Amino acid sequence: MTLKLIPYLVMDGNAREAITFYQKALNAEILFSQSFGEMPENPEFPIPEDAKERVSHATIKVGETELMLSDTFPGQPHTSGTQVTICISTDDAEKSRQMFNALKQDGQVKMPLQETFFSPAYGSVTDKFGVCFQIFTEGQHQ
Repeated sequence: MTLKLIPYLVMDGNAREAITFYQKALNAEILFSQSFGEMPENPEFPIPEDAKERVSHATIKVGETELMLSDTFPGQPHTSGTQVTICISTDDAEKSRQMFNALKQDGQVKMPLQETFFSPAYGSVTDKFGVCFQIFTEGQHQ
């Protein structure tokens, strides 16, 4: 089983600019970047034109450390000071469930742990201390 804690920055429409900045300032390498417009289409949730260029997810590498970034979806609230979350990444869906269930005790579920197009088990939760976590399961959908 692998397990990593990765800082995750949620930006308000300027994630692409931040990635370019970190490339120069920190000699970061882009490992992955995808816009909302490049995501698989879901007819129930169409992507507005003004959101298609926003970053839905990116991973950069700074030295030996990964840093993840995304933009908010237009209309979602963005508060400076709360844009840093911790992404817990593992390749074990059962471990993801255990950690998610433990973190949600006396906390607040932002997105229930569920299968998505990018993960067999993904969810987000704010724990009882106000720390925001994203639980990401690597690998194939189960």
